Amino acid sequence: MKHTRIRPFNTADTYPEQNLDNDLCQAVVANGVVYLRGQIGQDLDTRENVGVGDVEAQAEKAMANIAMLMDEAGGTLEDIVKVTVYLTDIRFREPVYRVMGRWLKGVHPVSTGIVISALARPEWLVEIDATAVL
Repeated sequence: MKHTRIRPFNTADTYPEQNLDNDLCQAVVANGVVYLRGQIGQDLDTRENVGVGDVEAQAEKAMANIAMLMDEAGGTLEDIVKVTVYLTDIRFREPVYRVMGRWLKGVHPVSTGIVISALARPEWLVEIDATAVL
């Protein structure tokens, strides 16, 4: 069985300051299911951080990335069935969920929210991953 791998990369390029060497990708399509890598406030083309210090701007970019990756996978946001939100501060819940709610209006996915101590880089405040069925 062949899976479609979207936007492959190596962590040595993505995290040059860390001693990593993992081959990953931003999304995998397998048997009509789209598995998205957790998205943060970072431009997927330039790797530039967006909204440093601004959780709403980071959530907005993460959702824009999700929409772009869903398009590249042959789907839309309406195909999303599950989202998981990772927050570095419980106070970020309302602003992040408001942004996510605008992007997913009428979609009705299941959702899990988790408060964690940190993400892979200290400037990242929120990470959102999603699973979709085409």
